[in-house]
Amino acid sequence: MTSETYRAVLTRRSFLDTCAAGIGTLGLAQLMGLEGILAATASGGAAPQPHFAPKAKNLIFLFMAGAPSQMDLFDPKPGLQKWHGQPLPPSMTADLKLAFIKPTAKVLASPRSFSQCGQSRTEISDYLPNLQRVADDICLVRSMQTDQVNHHPGQSMLMSGSPLVGRPTIGSWLSYGLGSESQNLPGFVVLSSGRGASGGSSNFSSGFLPSIHGGVPFRKTGDPILFLSNPAGVSRESQRLTLETLGKLNSEHLQRAGDPQIASRMANYELAFRMQASAPELIDFADESQATKDSYGVDEEPTSAYGTNCLMARRMVERGVRVVMLIHASWDDHTNLDEGLKKNCDITDKPVAALVEDLKQRGLLDETLVVWGGEFGRTSLGQLKHVGDKVGRDHHPNGYSMWLAGGGIQGGQVVGSTDELALKVEEDPVHVHDLQATILHLMGLDHERLTYRHMGRDFRLTDVSGNVVDRMLA
Repeated sequence: MTSETYRAVLTRRSFLDTCAAGIGTLGLAQLMGLEGILAATASGGAAPQPHFAPKAKNLIFLFMAGAPSQMDLFDPKPGLQKWHGQPLPPSMTADLKLAFIKPTAKVLASPRSFSQCGQSRTEISDYLPNLQRVADDICLVRSMQTDQVNHHPGQSMLMSGSPLVGRPTIGSWLSYGLGSESQNLPGFVVLSSGRGASGGSSNFSSGFLPSIHGGVPFRKTGDPILFLSNPAGVSRESQRLTLETLGKLNSEHLQRAGDPQIASRMANYELAFRMQASAPELIDFADESQATKDSYGVDEEPTSAYGTNCLMARRMVERGVRVVMLIHASWDDHTNLDEGLKKNCDITDKPVAALVEDLKQRGLLDETLVVWGGEFGRTSLGQLKHVGDKVGRDHHPNGYSMWLAGGGIQGGQVVGSTDELALKVEEDPVHVHDLQATILHLMGLDHERLTYRHMGRDFRLTDVSGNVVDRMLA
């Protein structure tokens, strides 16, 4: 720090100390006043606004961690049959990025059957019979690409635009750029099922953004968040007085230190207090009809856990939660592909289709963007980890499938294609950064203008690349 900078800091701090009473009172009133909480930490006091009129108000990201096999679910490749059980010529495999197998591995054709679904005639696997019903509502992208071939950096790339851990994730960028519409719930909520994603909390971290924008994991039983309830003997009135006193002390500290994390801490305390009343109601499905619960499969196996999460996601966007991420893991089928894939499809297919149909029936799909997919795809080459194992597939970043629905998306179409052996993209490549730019665009944000200065430069979700995919848009 130069002497000039040091004197400037001293001058600012002296001014704030002199005016502590007035500024502290104003700051506390803003931080503890409903939506002023996010405005103060996100944009220096001004309420966050979209760059242009958004098509979607909310995002539900159905994150299938572990990488589902695209040629077994969304991208049929009958051409693999003639190569089944044989290695491909070196000329075909020269540019493959492989995590575990060698390019000499044998081709594995898919045993799945595909149906042409809806008026769009979109081909979807027999493992997803419920999703087949909503084929005309989804935009299926068969030409996804990423730079990463392993799970943790691949998940980080999908969520934060960088393979490096510590960057803000897409839910945090949306919270930072748009704020929250909910007064009593976080702007970014995370629901998990299955084994857990290898990227862990880095998939919903706020990174270097103020921590108020980080994803908040919710539990399905008991308190939605640990320690949300007051301890025995602590009344709500007593807690309110304690929070107000703590707020005054933190406000004074904020004026002296100027650390935005203090403002985030104050906002989080206040939000937690309001959540004590709203969060338990969120997971109480007493006001949902039995038909609705049955459609999601909340009272049956194997759909109960994921169906509950999907129904909660709909209830959250109804209550103004900006981003809901549903993490289901793991789709990492290096062996026992048929069994593992069927298990995860049986868990998720019915609830996902119900979510799309429920949002549409309630008039929410037009303003809610739904995204389904994993960090990369799987190879058309088979993999065996051990002698006697049933065959699986390795990681494949060069061409895989994801889909989007609602919120400004043109449903009933397929974007892009891969070659007949599913080795690489042939038409309309969509990089992860292009997907991120498109999601932000639908939410009313220009991915090149949504930036945050950190360590002397402006960062953004799409790094230094990315283009909006106009073909996806309605």
